Amino acid sequence: MAVNEMRALLERHGHIVQEIDGGNDHGEDLHVTFVHNSERTADSVAVQVKGGVSARTRRGHRVRVGDHGDNWRDSSLPVLCVVHDPDRGGLFWANATSQLRRAEALRRTLKSVVIPRVSVLNDDTVESFVQRMRNYLAWERQGVGRWADMADVEFSPNDIVKPFENELGEPMIFWQQRGEPFSVLLHHDLDWSPVRVQESMLRFEPIPMIGDVILDSAEAHWLMGCFKSTEWWRRPVESVGS
Repeated sequence: MAVNEMRALLERHGHIVQEIDGGNDHGEDLHVTFVHNSERTADSVAVQVKGGVSARTRRGHRVRVGDHGDNWRDSSLPVLCVVHDPDRGGLFWANATSQLRRAEALRRTLKSVVIPRVSVLNDDTVESFVQRMRNYLAWERQGVGRWADMADVEFSPNDIVKPFENELGEPMIFWQQRGEPFSVLLHHDLDWSPVRVQESMLRFEPIPMIGDVILDSAEAHWLMGCFKSTEWWRRPVESVGS
C-alpha cells in the first residue's frame, strides 16, 4: 500500500516511476525520474518506502538504516526515505543520503533516518519537493552536493560555489549568495562548520590566515581569487547588473 501511494502521487503529476524488484532486500523500492513540461529530465532518485505505524515517533517517523548505510550515502543516485502513515496525513519524506553524509562529517553512525512530521508529501507539496530535489541533483552533478550535505547547508540555484582541494586532498568550498556582504567558507578541517568570511579578514603574513583559520599559501591565494571574482555578486541586489 505504501509503495502504491507513492507511485500514484508521482504518476499523477506526470513523473516516471519504476518499481525495483526485491526492493526491501536491497534498500530501495522505487526508481523515480522527474518530468518537466512533459519532457523527461536527467534527474532521478531512488526511494525506500515504509508503512508508517512501525516507524512512528512522537515528532514524526524514523526509518532504520540497517546495513544500507554505505550504499545510501555513496549511491550514484540520492536515496530518499518515504513513510506512508494515513492516520497522520499520508506520505512523509527525508533525504537519507544527505543525513548519512552529515553523520559522516560529524563522525557519527546514523542508525535511523529522521523524517519530521512537517515533511509532508502530497498534491499540494509535490511540486516544491520535485524542484528541491532537482536543485539538489544539479549541485550533485557539479561535484559539490556531498560537501553541502556534510556542512548541513543547502545551495540555491543562483549561488556561486567554488570547490578546491589542497595538496593533501582536503576539500574546501567558497560559497557566495547573491547580495550578501559576506561569503561562507566550508572547510574539511573545521568539520564543515560554515564560517562567514570577508576579503578584509584575509592576510598572508606572517602566516596565511582568514580570521582565526590558518591556511596554507595555496588556500589563501585561492580564496583571494574567489573574493576578487565574486565581488559583483556581493553588491546589493538592486545594483547587480547596473
